[in-house]
Amino acid sequence: MDSSPDQTLPRYHWKPIIEISGRQNLHSDSVSTTSAPSIEQFSQALTAVGDLIEGVREEQWSAPTPCTDWTVRALVNHLIGMNLVFVSLLGDQAPPERGADRTGNDPAASYRESASALIVAFNRPGVLERTFHGPLGSATGMDRLQIRLYDLLAHGWDLAHATDQPVTLPQDLAEQSLAFAQIQLSSQPRAGRFDLARDISNDAPAIDRLAAFLGRSISGAQEPH
Repeated sequence: MDSSPDQTLPRYHWKPIIEISGRQNLHSDSVSTTSAPSIEQFSQALTAVGDLIEGVREEQWSAPTPCTDWTVRALVNHLIGMNLVFVSLLGDQAPPERGADRTGNDPAASYRESASALIVAFNRPGVLERTFHGPLGSATGMDRLQIRLYDLLAHGWDLAHATDQPVTLPQDLAEQSLAFAQIQLSSQPRAGRFDLARDISNDAPAIDRLAAFLGRSISGAQEPH
């Protein structure tokens, strides 16, 4: 792996995700009725994305990704940063410093460390049931887990496509995440967070349908009107 930091690395964008969780009280009947993943399933998703990071070749760290402002290294930095943001949210701590390169000399190891810290945070007694209050609203720990999950899976899709790797992400969790995201984002503006959803066949893999819903350009998907 390339151990040299990318001097043009953009900061990870943690605020929009916090705004998504805070724009409304997500612990509503409509959101709660979606099938909720377990912490063990969430851990499997974290591991699957970690495997994709392990598969990045040295020459690919500066390659572009479907997130047009980010290189592969910047995307991995975002994944690490968002894990740490959620650790701080669940621990009632100040968010980590923005703009830092957290990939270090071994991006995969840095990611695994942040993922382990996040699992520890979600496993604390009562975290999933607790409502976390903030200046922009309230959300339960389970809501935050599902928010983190669909962002994680979408960026895992980005990473796989940017590095020519198979999209080996859990399809059952992608299906759950799509259902959650469709409810959560149904009445919220996308500007500054996601492009418009793209039409895609219902027969497409769940991870592709999640990516299309979050505005990714997918072969065979129709452009938004």
